[in-house]
Parts: sequence; C-alpha cells; structure tokens
Amino acid sequence: MTALAHGFGDPVTDAQQVFHAAMNALARPGRPQPLTSGLEPPRPMTPELAAIALALADHEAPIWLDPALAAASGAADFLRFHTGAAVVADPGRAAFALIADPGMPLPVEQFALGTAEFPDRSTTLVIAVEDLSDTNGWVLRGPGIADRQSLLAAPWPHALADIVRLNSAVFPRGLDVLLAAPGRIVGLPRSTRFVEEI
Repeated sequence: MTALAHGFGDPVTDAQQVFHAAMNALARPGRPQPLTSGLEPPRPMTPELAAIALALADHEAPIWLDPALAAASGAADFLRFHTGAAVVADPGRAAFALIADPGMPLPVEQFALGTAEFPDRSTTLVIAVEDLSDTNGWVLRGPGIADRQSLLAAPWPHALADIVRLNSAVFPRGLDVLLAAPGRIVGLPRSTRFVEEI
C-alpha cells in the first residue's frame, strides 16, 4: 500500500480522540496525556505527529515541516492528501509546525506569533520526542498547574529554551507547543513558565 492509503481508520472518531487529547494536554501543562494512533506515515514522521496533524490541520491551517520531514519522500503528499492543508516553506504562514528532529535548531522568531488583537493566530509547534515523564526534570508553573509540575523529555528539544524565552517576552502572543512521544503527548501553552530543573 502507498503512504497515501494510511489515514485514520475511523476519521471522525479517531480525529475527535486526538483532538481531545491535544486540548487536555494544553489545559494541563506538563502532564502526559494518552494518545493512540494506528497510523503508518512516511518516515521520519512519527505516528503521533501524523495523528495530531490529521486531527488539527485543514485547508485553512497550513503546515510547516522541519528539514528532515521536508526532505522525506511522501511526507508532504501524505499531509496534503489527508488534511487538505497546504504545506508551506514560510514558517510565518504556518498554523502548525511539525518537527521530527528535536535536536534541530528552529527559526523560532519567524513563526507566526499572533497579534495584539488576535494572539491565537500563531503557530503551534508539534515536536517528536522519544520519551516523556512527569516524575522529574524541569519544574513548570502557570495556568492549569495547581502548584508545580515536573517535565522531562528525551531528547530535550533544542529550541524549547528559545521558545520559552520568546513567549515570556511577547505574551499574550507566542507559540504553543505539543511534545509527542510514542503513546502520549504533553502540552506547553505559551503561558507556561520553566522555573527550575530538579
């Protein structure tokens, strides 16, 4: 079967489940949420990256791909076919950015940061990692966190420190982040602050 043949088995139900997982992750920063996906997207796109894109992107929500995904055979076609979204080279036009290589430096300040009138018109970065844990790591604070929340991602995304600094400087504008590991995702909305490493 070709890459284009692999979409959600039940498009409505599967998309709703992924959508709710993503919204729960952003409402509860740093707390891993379960995310199951039977997708087999073109590598190096992970099933979790693909599931989030298929659930959230559409013809009005363009997608930017990191260099690893942009160079991958079939990745852009897979996304266009299953979402109807445009795949754009300009990060400032993207509603979503998919990052398969967490070690890659990103053009953080070139993504859409929203405007004073519409801060929600910004790019959401979806970054693939190998593992996520809330038992140790960095301490997070902010809305949706009762006291303190720990987060450890492996590997730790290269650009995350730059994103957090940028969000602090331009809030309420800024970038929201979803970290996607096998079977789980973590949300880091622009309001989340990294306090200390434990």
